[in-house]
Amino acid sequence: MRLPTRKSETLAQTKKVHDDYLTPAKIQRMREEIVDLEQRQRPVAAEELRRCAAMGDLSENAAYSYAKFELRRINNRITSLEQRLATAIPIDQSETTDGRVRIGSRVVVESSGSKRSVLEVVGSQEANPLRGRISYLSPIGKALIGHVAGDRIVYESPAGRIECMIVSVE
Repeated sequence: MRLPTRKSETLAQTKKVHDDYLTPAKIQRMREEIVDLEQRQRPVAAEELRRCAAMGDLSENAAYSYAKFELRRINNRITSLEQRLATAIPIDQSETTDGRVRIGSRVVVESSGSKRSVLEVVGSQEANPLRGRISYLSPIGKALIGHVAGDRIVYESPAGRIECMIVSVE
């Protein structure tokens, strides 16, 4: 039986950009999480499931249902992490020789007078604007890519048109 799909769901799927850029630190944290899930959390959850199953009637056993849910959650998280690692593209964070902004660059920009910001251009999975980590797919990220120190860039933000100058690229 085919499940119905809404037109909006189909359009949303076609507009998705697969962004697999990850920093080496993020890749390492994901590997450590897999090890923790497999070696520490999954054995505990499996033992809890066995203990709850031994209690008897499984149809009305809330503890058994919860233990089964926890084991399924852990297994799904492991699968999800392994799939992301399989397609991950490590970001090379070594300094560029040509001084151009690229994914992995740390950029100092000056906007609207003397307001300086340090921005790190990363993949969308690690973007956190409050910590100065911007996605290369964001409006400012797109505007910065390929430019060098001294260039003036203009980009559209929700607040309107913003102009800034690249002070340095690391």
